[in-house]
Order: sequence, then structure tokens, then C-alpha cells
Amino acid sequence: MLRSTLAQQGTPIYSVAWGPDSEKILYTSGKQLVIKPLQPNAKVLQWKAHDGIILKVDWNSVNDLILSAGEDCKYKVWDSYGRSLYSSQSHEYPITSVAWALDGELFAVGSFHTLRLCDKTGWSYALEKPNTGSIFNIAWSTDGTQLAGACGNGHVIFAHVVEQRWVWKNFGITLTKRRTMEVRNVLNDAVDLLEFRDRVIKASLNFGHLVVSTSLQCYIFSVKNWNTPLIFDLKEGTVSLILQAERHFLLVDGGGIYLYSYEGRLISSPKFPGMRTDILNGQTVSLSNDTLAVRDKSDEKVIYLFEPLSGKPLGDGKPLSHKIEIVEIALDQKGLTNERKIAFIDKNRDLYITSVKRFGKEQKIIKIGTMVHTLAWNDTCNILCGLQDTRFTVWYYPNAVYVDKDLLPKTLCEKDASEFSKNPQILSFVGNQVTIRRADGSLIHISISPYPAILHEYVNNLKWEDAIRLCRFVKDQTLWACLAAMAVASKDMNTAEIAYASVGEIDKVQYISSIKDLPSKESRLAHILLFSGNVQDAETLLLQAGLIYQAIQVNINLYNWERALELAVKHKTHVDTVLAYRQKFLDDFSKKETNQRFLQYAEGASILWNLMLTGIKSKLKLSWKLQKNENELLLLQQSEEA
Repeated sequence: MLRSTLAQQGTPIYSVAWGPDSEKILYTSGKQLVIKPLQPNAKVLQWKAHDGIILKVDWNSVNDLILSAGEDCKYKVWDSYGRSLYSSQSHEYPITSVAWALDGELFAVGSFHTLRLCDKTGWSYALEKPNTGSIFNIAWSTDGTQLAGACGNGHVIFAHVVEQRWVWKNFGITLTKRRTMEVRNVLNDAVDLLEFRDRVIKASLNFGHLVVSTSLQCYIFSVKNWNTPLIFDLKEGTVSLILQAERHFLLVDGGGIYLYSYEGRLISSPKFPGMRTDILNGQTVSLSNDTLAVRDKSDEKVIYLFEPLSGKPLGDGKPLSHKIEIVEIALDQKGLTNERKIAFIDKNRDLYITSVKRFGKEQKIIKIGTMVHTLAWNDTCNILCGLQDTRFTVWYYPNAVYVDKDLLPKTLCEKDASEFSKNPQILSFVGNQVTIRRADGSLIHISISPYPAILHEYVNNLKWEDAIRLCRFVKDQTLWACLAAMAVASKDMNTAEIAYASVGEIDKVQYISSIKDLPSKESRLAHILLFSGNVQDAETLLLQAGLIYQAIQVNINLYNWERALELAVKHKTHVDTVLAYRQKFLDDFSKKETNQRFLQYAEGASILWNLMLTGIKSKLKLSWKLQKNENELLLLQQSEEA
């Protein structure tokens, strides 16, 4: 039965494709492409896509990209806003068919006596010239390893994808046939052949292991031994994604997400409401030793976080939520679980970083970059790299944004990226080498300085003397800035003082010096937290330690008058002090009190500023004398309350 007529055209509609969320359709209209939402009053998007009649379109649900082919002998790649990402050279004959592989990594193009295999960014992997006439339609198998084409001469053509390549450190692996891989070690030119019982569907090479899924089984090889793989059977033979971490790896198929150890043991199978595994890819899933992050497809502002060992949601079970849609996510690989960070790019191409574990009520999401197209974490230490507009940027210590925001720009390394052309992609960041694929398919390798990675290693092992020696040897301001932030994060104020002096931050050196002179441990920790901008945590620490006056003074110094008065009233102490400081502040700016709470408490209280200051000084002197003797700390707190 006819439900509704979506569109009526004066020209024939040669091709139609559903949108990824099944709420829009894409159809052809002469030289125009039209995206029509199914809602009656929603806005229609239309643009001129080709110089000839458009014959074929396809829209991929995983990468959200559109393919079009026309009588102008070109095939083109578009995003869902109608922006052109790739336009091919003119072919000899009209392009009669285009089709995406299900995972969105490859697509096929058919023409007269022509079959072409292309990368999702448009450049061509392979070209075949079968004697078939025009290929009018192409269909991919669900595993993305083979395709069938409907030919003009009445035949059906079958093709298999081979010659895929994987590279990690000194190993290069090539899929030479459907069931055969060739492993080459470039250090000694040794070659190993790996034979499989069934055809290879997916593979991943990282962290010293090769994981291969065939149509029935999964094979796990160690780079130290290519002869005896671990093998286990798969529930479904349609593995669409393999992701590796140092201790385990992840498989995604039509049935779910599965985490396995490198011994072939199933660890867990995380689930979340409305999970669709068919549309997960490397940009929307990220794995580290202690965290699994998955961006939700039904609500692209949400990232679900899981513990790999149990498969349960992390912490309180609440997902991470952002204000606009998220495009790409990446977890750092090293360090402590409590310090695990996730970086993500949103639809505005802004780069954010946040802690995976939630401390306190709010999860601090901080922007560290703009116009970022692609990113990758290093495999051995928490260094982040990304392509930012026309610059290749390396964040040597992204955590600096939580320690001292002013230091973050000093911990960056930037290089001109204009040579990478339009839309380059970072493939890997292993050791101190970054591999980037340009829009034309060529690979570029960039080496970054090895010293920041060495510094990370020293700091992780608390070798502060070695870290200082390294910075003095290299004589690089970026390295000193990284060390300053690392030292404050680890609360080693002696190293922080040396590092800040080396980057010329004299005001911070003086503040650190004053922190070191504070008599009690709680005061020092609180002021280190204040130094990093964590006012709430510093105040909580002081209150827990019973240092009420210091907590009030912190808020006075930051002009948080309401909070200072609230604390003084709640603890029934130093109300007169807060009122005196407030009065002094207003007098300095020739203002009158307008805040009702302050007016209420100031009634009948005549405050003499100089007398008050003398009283505070005498209290502080008493505190200092008593705090010098740790045995009398309790007496100090009692005297302060008195």
C-alpha cells in the first residue's frame, strides 16, 4: 500500500538511498542531489553535484558520507551537508554504479569495462578492466571482503579485496591472497607466510600482536612467534572492527562487542541501551588497558564508558555528555587508572579533553584546540598529536590544562602542515613517529622529538633529578614547561620551582616558595590545589582539616564574598573578619554596601579596620608558633576556634 509520496519531479529519479538514521532519503534529480527528511515540514537540502545527469548514489551509515556518479564521467564523495570532499578525474565513459562497503572504509566504482576500488577519502587502490560492458549495479558482501557486479553483457562479476597492508614498528604484513598473509621483518628481511583455513575478513597489528578474524575463527599471533597462533571460534563470522590495547583487544560483530585477552579468553561483553554494533568504527570506539569508550549513535553527544574486565559501566554508571555532537574519540594508553583521559573532537572541530573518572559533582571538559581534523595518542606515553587547520600540533603534556592553563601553549610543538594537502588522516603514532595519509593516498612519516617521551618515563618513575638533568641537557623551553606541569601534578614543589624559574614564570616561583614555607601539610596541599585552580577542592581540604580561618581567607582573597560569609556564619567564627575585609574592599572603590546579607550582619557592628588587622595578625602569629610543633597541632585548632 502506498503510504505517502515523498517527492514529485519533472525529471526521472535514477537512484535513491536511505540516510544513516533512516529519517532522510537522498535521491537524484537531473544534475542535482536532494536530501529529503521524512518529516513533512523539515527543510530540504539540494545542490548541483555533477555537470551531467546523476545515475547512481549511495549513503553509508557508518561514516555518514555520500557517493554520487554521473554522465559527466566522474564519481564524487560528499558529506551529509553537501560539502564536496573528493571529485575524481574525468573517465572515458559515464560512471554507472557506486557502492559503499558496509564498514565505510572502501567503496567500488563501476563503468564501461571498468571496476575500481577506492578508499573512503576518494583515491583509488586498484583498477580492473574486465570485458563485461557497463557495470550497472554493485553489491558488497556483509563482511566487506568481496563484491558482485551486474554487467551489461548479462554476466555477474565477482571480485575479492586483497593486498591489504598493516605496519607496526619493523613489521609489514600484506594479505597476498584471500587466505594467505606475508609477514616481513625489515630489520633482517625475514619473511614468514601465514596460511588460514578460511578467507581473512579483518586484521589488526599493534602492541606486539597480530589479531586476524576469518569467517569462522580468530587467530592471535605474537610478533615474537609467527608459528603457533592462539585460535578460537567466533559466534558470527562478520567481524566489522578490531581494536587493540596493550593487555587485551576488542572485536565488534553483528551480535555485540567482545573483549578478549591475548590468550584468547573472553573477558567481557559490554552493553548499553540502544546499542547498534553495525555502525561502530575506529572513530567512535576507543580502548585502553582499563577503559572502553563508545560514542552513542542514537545521541551523538554521549560517550559510554566501561571497565573492560567486568564489562560494567565506569564509576557511577553515568555516561559522559557534551553540549554538541561528537565526531571522534580517543583514550590515552598509559599512566594510572585515576588519571585516564579521553580526548574528543566535536562537530565544530574543537578538541576537548576530560578525565574518565569523575571527581566531585562536575566533570571538567576543557577545550585544548580548534579546527582539529584528526588526532592520535602515542602508544608508549600520554602525548597527543593532531592536525589543526594548517598545522601539525603535538601536545607533549595535555594534562597541563588541569595543572596550569597558562603552561599549555608552552608545552606544544607546532609544524606547518600545508604539505599534507586537504583532509589528511593520522594513521598511527608509535614511538616518536607519526604516520599520516594524504588525500591522494600517499603516506608521510613525521618524527617528533624523543626527549618528551623520556621525560614522561622519568616522571612516571619519580626520577626527578634525572628529569631536571635531561631538561638542562636539552635546553628546550617546551621540555621545562612540561616538567613544571608534571611536578605540580605530582606535588613535587622543589622540582616545580626549578622548572618555573627556567621558563621565566617568576610570580609562580614566588608563590611556590611561599607554599613551601607553610607550616602544616594540609595548608600546603590546599595551596597546591589553589595553584592549579581547584578552589572547591582546596576549600574542602581546609575545612576537613579544621582550618576554618584559612578556608574563609581563601574565599576573601578570591572575592567570593558570599561564600566567605556563609562559611563564617556556619562555623560561628570570623564573621567580623569577613565584614571588615568587605568594608575595606568597598571603601577602596568608593562603593556602598548593597548586599542584603552583609547589611543584615553589619547592623550594630562598628568595625575598625586597623584594629581588625592587628587582631588577625596576632591570631596568625599564634597559629605559626603553635603549628611549628606538630605535637601541639590540636591545641592550634582549639585556639583558632576560640
